[in-house]
Amino acid sequence: MSLLVITGTGTGVGKTITTAAVAALARSRGQRVAVVKPAQTGEPPGTPPAAPGDLAVVHALTGLDDLHELARYPDPLSPEAAARTAGQRPLDLRRAADYVAALAEDRDLVLVEGAGGLLVRYDPAGTTIADLAAMLDAPVLVVTAAGLGTLNHTALTLEALATRKLACAGVVIGSWPDRPGLAERCNAGDLAALAGGPLAGVLPDGLGGLDPDRFLAVARNGMAPSFGGTLTF
Repeated sequence: MSLLVITGTGTGVGKTITTAAVAALARSRGQRVAVVKPAQTGEPPGTPPAAPGDLAVVHALTGLDDLHELARYPDPLSPEAAARTAGQRPLDLRRAADYVAALAEDRDLVLVEGAGGLLVRYDPAGTTIADLAAMLDAPVLVVTAAGLGTLNHTALTLEALATRKLACAGVVIGSWPDRPGLAERCNAGDLAALAGGPLAGVLPDGLGGLDPDRFLAVARNGMAPSFGGTLTF
């Protein structure tokens, strides 16, 4: 798997932590890894990893420097709306696909982290991260929440992938609480049923402040063997 698109069922579900976990595990196996954030929204101008944003988090957790941000908009909106309100050009996802494909020529794994959910708009024509995955013929890893509402959001995302004939690389719970309640405990099994097999990951809440060594250990425990982890959830 040289290309992997990572999307979520919405905002704040743990996409960036999941991206960092997949990257950390791949690097620990000696793979050459790059991470691409096609569009960063809600952050001031700057260049990662020094500037704030999702790639800065990936760098802090993994030490990875092969990071690529293709567009940045200051308002915390969808990429299309953020570009429009800032008076900037929207990201051209066809050009982004070409950029990612070129990276993949000399990397073992290129991870592409989307903004928001699978069908968030990147331009006025309504191009989405699902379209980018189709351009790249890349599988999609779905990150979801643990609590109430997650089953419907996850089912809709998986249905959208299936409708577009995009391969699903699995479902990850991106932020598992320290003290899961009844809903979370039930949802874990139900999410696996929706995914049609074991979960691809269950990552605990609060990983953002870990150093790379500790993060790698937690990632290994929280990701499934298919991603180099040891999870048996």
